[in-house]
Amino acid sequence: MTRFLLAVALLVAVAPPAQAAPPRWVGTWAAAPSSAVPGTDNGYVNYTIRNIVHVSAGGKEVRVRLSNAFGRTPVLFGQVTVARAAGPDTPLALPGTVRTLTFGGSQAITAPAGADVISDGVALTVPADSDLLVSVYTPEPGGPVTHHDLTMQNSYFTREGNHTTDESALAFRERTTNWHYVSGVDVRSSTLQGSVVALGDSITDGANSTFGANLRWPDQLADRVNTRLGVLNAGISGNRLLLDGGGAGVNAQARLNRDVLTQSGVRTVIVFEGINDIQQTPHQTDPAKIIAALQQIAARSHDRGLRVVGATITPFKGWNSYTEELEQVRQSVNAFIRTSRDFDAVVDFDQVIRDPADPQRIRPDYDEGDHLHPGDKGFEAMAKAVKLATL
Repeated sequence: MTRFLLAVALLVAVAPPAQAAPPRWVGTWAAAPSSAVPGTDNGYVNYTIRNIVHVSAGGKEVRVRLSNAFGRTPVLFGQVTVARAAGPDTPLALPGTVRTLTFGGSQAITAPAGADVISDGVALTVPADSDLLVSVYTPEPGGPVTHHDLTMQNSYFTREGNHTTDESALAFRERTTNWHYVSGVDVRSSTLQGSVVALGDSITDGANSTFGANLRWPDQLADRVNTRLGVLNAGISGNRLLLDGGGAGVNAQARLNRDVLTQSGVRTVIVFEGINDIQQTPHQTDPAKIIAALQQIAARSHDRGLRVVGATITPFKGWNSYTEELEQVRQSVNAFIRTSRDFDAVVDFDQVIRDPADPQRIRPDYDEGDHLHPGDKGFEAMAKAVKLATL
């Protein structure tokens, strides 16, 4: 017995240490392309756009995705850089952090109409819950400019040539509340377990949250999980499940592949759509059609190995299009979401947000004021309602 125990001890002593997980790319920030900027048929000739993006999780290496999703012609990205921002709401780069990105080893790349491109990785320490500057130079005509048009924060630009490598903010004298071309940021990490995508409309997009404060509900969810998961916001203001919406993007089923299924490291999608199908004109008054769309999103996501969390539709009594008939549609869809086996889990945003004294309304202290969109406090309650074990 003594010899046996000695042999076991020797085996344990020489056993190799457990191998750390290999690093992989995980999405830390995203913005779903919503439309082309009106009046940009000639593109942004000789512009440098300095997009400010707020990442969720951190890493030691970074890469960027650019989109020409709504372009009708190829667009040349002459130079693209990434840097850490020197502070909030500033195009000033933290000294020593500007990195020029390459694409297959080349500084410039042309994105065909309708296509996305992704950069090579570059070494840069990216802290969790921090701002990056993604600067894009477009030297020649490139057709309609793809953008995300509700950011609830500033970015900056110049019409005076290539300033992508500037640490200084002096050239960036003009502001925009759109993100132009940039649609995703990934970090490389061996500790992050993957990313979560929030697929939604203006409530997910953060409409009427405090400007520049990063208090959208996905941001506040990211604050709870950013040591192990990236959180990607795929909300588009006005977006619907069944119909395209002009500036509100293509319908959620049509954009699912680009905005959810192909995101780096994605493991879970939270589906929070449907209120615009109900309240927008033309109104969808048949709940079965909304339910079928949700089932399709769940099935396609499951086919890619994703977990799917269904989110109930929040109240809208007091909003200008509210009627009792439309409320019954919402109730029917929510009853399906709560009881369906199509989802791996449910987050009951309706229950969290509604006024106990008048359940068809948002709680007054959560209501931003238009009776459709929660405010910061409501977004906080929504983020806290997501059970982390379901992600």
